[in-house]
Amino acid sequence: MLDIIIDTLKDALKLLPFLFLTFLIIEYIEHKVNSEKIIKKTRKYGPILGGVLGAFPQCGFGVSATNFYITRVISLGTLIAVYLSTSDEMLPIMLAQGVDGFTIFKIIAFKVIIGIIFGIIIDLCLQKRKQNMEIKELCEHENCDCEHSIILSSLKHTINILVFLLLISFILNSCFHYLGEDLISKIFLKNNPLSSLISSLVGLIPNCGASIIITELYLNGTITFGSAMAGLLTGSGVAILVLFKNNKNFKENMFILLLVYAIGVISGILIDLVSMLI
Repeated sequence: MLDIIIDTLKDALKLLPFLFLTFLIIEYIEHKVNSEKIIKKTRKYGPILGGVLGAFPQCGFGVSATNFYITRVISLGTLIAVYLSTSDEMLPIMLAQGVDGFTIFKIIAFKVIIGIIFGIIIDLCLQKRKQNMEIKELCEHENCDCEHSIILSSLKHTINILVFLLLISFILNSCFHYLGEDLISKIFLKNNPLSSLISSLVGLIPNCGASIIITELYLNGTITFGSAMAGLLTGSGVAILVLFKNNKNFKENMFILLLVYAIGVISGILIDLVSMLI
């Protein structure tokens, strides 16, 4: 139990600077910057930038992008691009196990390219969608007293999210610890047509442990490259948790969740089909 608590605290503390910096930027934008101009500028190139930045390891940028989307600083396509390209714990694990550079580059490149493509498509489909949520709505909900201190209000937002993440991460870490990776591994069967469906579902688990399991299963030859990609594409860490915590539009949250899942499944199946044909 002590190890679970320590792991939970470590996971949360890793996100602390990302959370605070994100809210600090959001507060600054609200007070100093014309957010409408930013939205217009990022609508065209946002998915490209989001896909590239999301490739950096750890779940911090996914959390930042989530809050930027909720306050409509970035578009939905940009958010999806970040979610799909986020590397989470995959890169550190592969580097630690001495995986060759080409394999690592191939996986990251696939994630970035898929993220950018789907991000652009989503923005093109929803370009007429009205951006009717504002940064101030988040402030009003959290009662952060933004008008008096940008730093203080950013700190309040950060603490609110951190407490929520600590609770959920503790529950998930307990499940991973007591169920064990062996039980989870049995769910996956190599060359099983349903493998991508299952892998994408596991990837959605809002915990860095999900990407660890998928990466280990791929490196051990338990799942195919397509199935691994399916799970890694949907693995945005705790960003989904932040989305459901801060964005009060539940239908929109579910739409984003199902959209990411569908993209992961489709991409995984297509990659395995192409691999079989080559």
